[in-house]
Amino acid sequence: MQASRLIFNAMKTSIFILIWFFIFMSLGYSQVHINTDSIGHLSKTENLYVKNISSDSLTSGFVIIIKKEVKLHKHLNHSEHVLVLEGEGKMKLGNEEFIIKKNDVIFIPKNTPHKVITTSKKTLKVISIQSPFFDGKDRLILE
Repeated sequence: MQASRLIFNAMKTSIFILIWFFIFMSLGYSQVHINTDSIGHLSKTENLYVKNISSDSLTSGFVIIIKKEVKLHKHLNHSEHVLVLEGEGKMKLGNEEFIIKKNDVIFIPKNTPHKVITTSKKTLKVISIQSPFFDGKDRLILE
């Protein structure tokens, strides 16, 4: 029983490392260090603050601060991975609704309606990795 628990914990750690490796490799950084602590804290926007942290022809990476919500929308041509850095929220993804919180990773397939509402006193801060390159033209607002 103890050995199977150790194997399970090792598998969880390996998956976490692979997720971070994917995020940093897709960002195209030659170094593996991004300090997101100061991103967005001085934002005067009422709801959203978006900071492009890198992009190439295949992938775009953003830090997004969500003070209130992201309205229901979908992307016609790209998929998205979201890693929650701070805060909590209620996410609608397709027909499902669930709570998201720090360290959660969410995959949003292309053409899937999604939205999020911040539920914590602290703003929701996420890293969004979108592929292929995101220029905003394929975003279809649904509400």
